[in-house]
Amino acid sequence: MNGSLFIAGLGPGDEAMITPEVTAALAEATDVVGYIPYVARVAAREGLTLHPSDNRVEMDRARAALAMAAAGRRVVIVSSGDPGVFAMASAVFEAMEGMPDWQGLDVRVLPGITAMLAAAAAAGAPLGHDFCCINLSDNLKPWEVIEARLRHAAQADFAMAFYNPRSASRPDTFARTLDVLREECGPDRLILFARAVSTSDEAISSVTLGDATPEMADMRTVVIVGNSATRRVGRWVYTPRRAV
Repeated sequence: MNGSLFIAGLGPGDEAMITPEVTAALAEATDVVGYIPYVARVAAREGLTLHPSDNRVEMDRARAALAMAAAGRRVVIVSSGDPGVFAMASAVFEAMEGMPDWQGLDVRVLPGITAMLAAAAAAGAPLGHDFCCINLSDNLKPWEVIEARLRHAAQADFAMAFYNPRSASRPDTFARTLDVLREECGPDRLILFARAVSTSDEAISSVTLGDATPEMADMRTVVIVGNSATRRVGRWVYTPRRAV
């Protein structure tokens, strides 16, 4: 099998944040596979076939990419941000389980800049000490698991970054998240909303948990909650490196 499969992160939106390694892989690819809006970020060219697909067919997408690589194609699966953070890398390795032929393929994960890190940089340094990252979508795990992780992270005094906070199909999830955070952290904890970070639509705001409302977040928003030491300095928000 002379094909290859690269699992690549396109970063948060700004083309300047795509790494040279990913750019080189795309230049050599015969096929690019991914969720529709991510594939749309890849320029068409002669010799390249684009394979856009819906957001809820991750395993089908992974298997199709692996099959093309096994047939000798140079395939790139694209994700936004980093492919190992709530993205396609895990799906590819899950698809490889029980398939020894695919396990011999040239498969590489090419890291990208996550929306969480781009958002933190735009706001200052809210993740300057220990932090955790939680996906608030309940598509692949129940709310009870999300709530338990929220409470434990808050009780451990982590700064927290949240992906997929609020969608049209689950408008109440983020409201419940805010309720849990207020119970565990109190109303004065700083919370950041970073929408469409690194794009022309970027909007960054910070308020206290007491002033936060569910409508401040949507699926293009990364939410960051500070720990008990997180504070403002001018227009910036940062978390000191010293333990509290």
